[in-house]
Amino acid sequence: MPAVTKPAHQKGDFFVDYEEKVFEDVKAQPGQKALVTFHTVAFEGSIGFVNMLQATRLLRKGFETSILLYGPGVTLGLQRGFPTLGDEAFPGHLNFNNQLTKFMSEGGKVYACRFALQALYGHGEPSLIPGIRPIAPQDVLDLKLLMIQDNAVIIDTWTV
Repeated sequence: MPAVTKPAHQKGDFFVDYEEKVFEDVKAQPGQKALVTFHTVAFEGSIGFVNMLQATRLLRKGFETSILLYGPGVTLGLQRGFPTLGDEAFPGHLNFNNQLTKFMSEGGKVYACRFALQALYGHGEPSLIPGIRPIAPQDVLDLKLLMIQDNAVIIDTWTV
């Protein structure tokens, strides 16, 4: 029977070359914009959080960056907590809230569709994380069209 002769992995071991960067570090040209749209349910997968991190990275690269929450995506922008709003019931429970708050504090804009908020998920505007701008359902398409006209980088997030 074969024997394992290598020592067990230890904390601090490296498995990949995390320092090598293959491509140049792209920065925004003056006036460049980016839009990250979210049509995904909070806590249904990692894509919502991962693309929030991408939006923050775009912002830090100098892009005028906006996030659009529509359809089930509005659930990412709701205030949450347990037993009271703002209380983290378990580690990571407030990931979405914290990331959106950080994004907005760094100058990013977040928009949420009023139709999805009320008609689909039964929430009002006071349910949104402070700083998120509610918009009319007709504005969802117009925001995307304006970004296309501005040659913006657009990342669409869908999981449903």
